[in-house]
Amino acid sequence: MSTNTPTTPEVKKPRLTTSAMIASIAGEGQRVQAAPFGKALVELARERQNIVGLTADLAKYTDLHLFAQAYPERFFQMGMAEQLLMAAAGGMAKEGFVPFATTYAVFGTRRAYDFVHQVIAEENLNVKMCCALPGLTTGYGPSHQATEDLALMRGIPGLTIVDPCDALDIEQAVPQIAAHEGPVYMRLLRGNVPLVLDEYDYTFELGKAKLLRGGRDVLLISSGFMTMRSLEVAKALQADSVDVAVLHVPTIKPLDEPTILAEARRSGRLVVVAENHSVVGGLGEAVAGLLMRSGVHAPFRQVALPDEFLDAGALPTLHERYGISAEAMGRRIKSWL
Repeated sequence: MSTNTPTTPEVKKPRLTTSAMIASIAGEGQRVQAAPFGKALVELARERQNIVGLTADLAKYTDLHLFAQAYPERFFQMGMAEQLLMAAAGGMAKEGFVPFATTYAVFGTRRAYDFVHQVIAEENLNVKMCCALPGLTTGYGPSHQATEDLALMRGIPGLTIVDPCDALDIEQAVPQIAAHEGPVYMRLLRGNVPLVLDEYDYTFELGKAKLLRGGRDVLLISSGFMTMRSLEVAKALQADSVDVAVLHVPTIKPLDEPTILAEARRSGRLVVVAENHSVVGGLGEAVAGLLMRSGVHAPFRQVALPDEFLDAGALPTLHERYGISAEAMGRRIKSWL
């Protein structure tokens, strides 16, 4: 005779979908443009026959597939071999081409760092490294979160570093980094990219910071999509009679020191640097060092990711948890005033 032993029903944990882990940073109802990098590169390559595109098995996920479709004879799929990707890009640059090499930021920096340093930067080769998922723009955890890429790349002599805010920034940056002589590392937003800067009479200029709005109480210095968040914070804090200026710094290196110093020297304002990067080695430390070396005495705070390995999860939850959502930024700024 058999007996049935009661069992506790299995409780299944909810699983995060791919769309939740790698999602657009656009807010609900926000204007977006699809694949601004890929479209801008296709347009530029019509005029410049020496532009080639390379990727490490990630054409679809860096928007380089548009270039591959338009110019298959100038597209090179290197497979999952980021060191080879950078070495090949360097070799093509030596032959007079202008290679645009794409992969994820973690692989283009952490995995291929020695090749970027020795093959590309040391010889000042004309390679443009455009790397997606910078900072906390994926929920896949530390293996895919490039929270230290700026710190790594800032340490390489002669390397220009660009951190665009939105679709307009990207599409205007592509021809300018192509025209620049020397290696460039650009953080890449892909897919449906927000469009915000067209409302501020903005034009990207390599090496230049741009004041998007003035304010008497706080100076927010930001890069990447944190400029978008800074503009949201500035509007929200108006309701509390807090007047916030926003200075967008799309070129991390070389830093636009005169513009930053001119704004930071205006007395009576709290200076806050907001970035999608670790507190270590990014825009915040670059600005803090500049102010200290220049003898600028101003109250200084930093909105950035903590110096730790971050969790996996849905992006909105992670941005709030780690303090880089607009709401979290607003709360912190009010507490500092």
